[in-house]
Amino acid sequence: MKKFLAIALALVMAVGLAACTKPSNNGNTPAPDNQGSDLAGTYDITVWVADKAVELTKTQIDKFNTSNTDGIKFNATIQPVSEADAGTNMITDVEAGGDLYCFAQDQFARLVQAGALAKLGVSAAEVVRNANDAAVVAAATAGSDLYAYPLTSDNGYFMYYDKSVIPESDVDSLEKLIEDCETNKKYFCMELQSSAWYLASFFFATGCKSEWVTDNTGAYESVNDTFDSPEGLIAVKGMKKLISSDYHVSSSKGSEFDSGAAIVVTGTWDFETVQGILGDNMGVTDLPSFTVDGKEYHLGSYNGCKLMGVKPQTDAKKGAALHKLAQYLTAEECQMERFKELSWGPSNKNAQASPEVQANPGLAALIAQAPYSVPQGQIHGSWWDIAKVIGDDVKAATDDAGLQAALDNYKAKIDGLFNMSEDEKNAWSVIGSICGSNWDKDFDMTKTEENIYQSEALELHAGEELKCRQGHSWDVSYGNGADNFVVEADGTYIVQLDLSTETVSLIPAN
Repeated sequence: MKKFLAIALALVMAVGLAACTKPSNNGNTPAPDNQGSDLAGTYDITVWVADKAVELTKTQIDKFNTSNTDGIKFNATIQPVSEADAGTNMITDVEAGGDLYCFAQDQFARLVQAGALAKLGVSAAEVVRNANDAAVVAAATAGSDLYAYPLTSDNGYFMYYDKSVIPESDVDSLEKLIEDCETNKKYFCMELQSSAWYLASFFFATGCKSEWVTDNTGAYESVNDTFDSPEGLIAVKGMKKLISSDYHVSSSKGSEFDSGAAIVVTGTWDFETVQGILGDNMGVTDLPSFTVDGKEYHLGSYNGCKLMGVKPQTDAKKGAALHKLAQYLTAEECQMERFKELSWGPSNKNAQASPEVQANPGLAALIAQAPYSVPQGQIHGSWWDIAKVIGDDVKAATDDAGLQAALDNYKAKIDGLFNMSEDEKNAWSVIGSICGSNWDKDFDMTKTEENIYQSEALELHAGEELKCRQGHSWDVSYGNGADNFVVEADGTYIVQLDLSTETVSLIPAN
């Protein structure tokens, strides 16, 4: 991966960030140009935003150009790059990446480690912390420093249901909801065997934690994980009720309502899909509670966000000007514009409290779920695979001893992350929907020459997908660019990774 020289970056960032420590009140107030500013000038920049946000972002940058008080003008090339792909693209080649770019929060740690995020100045950080909800601020923080600007706070989940099947009086009880689905032969869709993100809701319900600690470089130092505990055993007892039902489906797709679902746990991104299928029968609410040994536990959830990053610059003035623009684009006015045009949930506290946001059914459900939600901070890339196996283990368990064994197995794997040798951390493997596995088994690769790694011969089938990853983690992985590598034809192949070009290819084994 290409990076700027660290020493040079440190020097120019220090100068550039000092220039942006006196932001205006919220970055949105129109005012005459001040051509005497040290930042006055025209800057050519590249901005990465989601495809549907391209036109609005262009309008907002044009407004910044005519309203900022520093005489800053941006000649912006705005490119459609999804928040899911931006992180991978940036760490692949930081210098070629967007000057401003939007990304999902789970990319944050590796972007800090790759030197792809410029730290906020003291005053800018203070403005961001005061204006936005604490969960999003935490997601943009490494150690004690802020490295990104909050863009949204809408990446959480709640419950959609079919009101023609599910009585409103039952929506607070997991047990009643399961009974309604079984009675009506309808499906209860919650991704408990294929996604740790959703599965964690049962553990958060009982007060369990999985909090990862990073240093100022984004490297993982430790984890406070209490899933394997008496509270964790209560959580899996509750999970067992749903996952053992013949009408449970491990899915979070809103389209499942077209396939016989009465309940789907998913997020705001599926609102239009669900509304299109259910129409007036669409119900939207927070998650229910389950009961174990006479005590109720309200299902928790992760809440996440999107962030905007500033790429470190060799031109200190340009870097400082970019921070001005990033603060403007993530302030209250621009967040409300994105809410009204794109239905993105704001992270700005004033925007969240607005009547328009409060009236949105999906965001209202998120707000109702918020007291039971846990901020999705920085999470080790291996955790997602380790934790999602709990669902299968819980379903297979036949008694409390089996449930406890599921937790013990999980704990042993978590402990193993911090006992990995350097060779294990640097090792490469293949993972995917291959050889009878479902993204839950790594096939080791061997270094055959400089920058070349190869797997053993694997029997692959057309349409199967795979990636190569380092250290059994998702922090560094390669497929077809940011996407999975898709097998085109049946055969026995050796999977080859060329790190010099960051490409994956298949070599016929016979």
